[in-house]
Amino acid sequence: MTAGDMMGAAALLLLSDGRFPSGGHAHSGGAEAAIAAGRVRDPATLELFCLGRLHTTGTVAAALAAAAAGGCEPLLLDAAADARTPAPALRQVARKLGRQLMRAARSAWPDPRLEALAAARPAGVHHPIVLGLAARVAGLAPADAALAAAYDSVCGPVTASVRLTGLDPFLASGVLARLTPDISDVAGRAAGHAARVPAEGTDALPADSAPLLDITAEQHATWPVRLFAS
Repeated sequence: MTAGDMMGAAALLLLSDGRFPSGGHAHSGGAEAAIAAGRVRDPATLELFCLGRLHTTGTVAAALAAAAAGGCEPLLLDAAADARTPAPALRQVARKLGRQLMRAARSAWPDPRLEALAAARPAGVHHPIVLGLAARVAGLAPADAALAAAYDSVCGPVTASVRLTGLDPFLASGVLARLTPDISDVAGRAAGHAARVPAEGTDALPADSAPLLDITAEQHATWPVRLFAS
């Protein structure tokens, strides 16, 4: 592995690290509502929840991130993300997370491309697009950005479940380990979709949906007491 490869791998680890100050620790990715409804109760049901999330919203996020990392126009991708996020609560969350990630990325990898996007959309851009642009600035490939986004789509719910249910952290890590083949597969397919965007436009991006996540996100946003922001 070359020095450049090592630097890229380190950047990918940093972007995927839950301790990177992007605000993700405050969000459960729908797990809090699923736990309250009894759909997530143990490692087996948590794994099923994460699989469903990964192969729907996770796939869309991974493709958006890969497209941004590949140099596609971020604001066009942001409009595509809006079209693929029907729930207002989730659009708000995506922009808030994007805004927080933008702050962290601008500190870690100062670059005019990040500054320009932040200035063009002060209210925030969808998180996967900021993730993809940050990956591009950090010297990562679209496939790397897709992998980081796919992993992020399941890491949040697993971490939140430990806090919400008292799930054994070792068992939680086992869930993530068993998901790695699916994470890799989703990232690879998402990067393939993203590679078609320059020729075909944003319609080449997947639009997989998870209506129950949309419904429960709107319900969760009305809760007077909750541990997580989403």
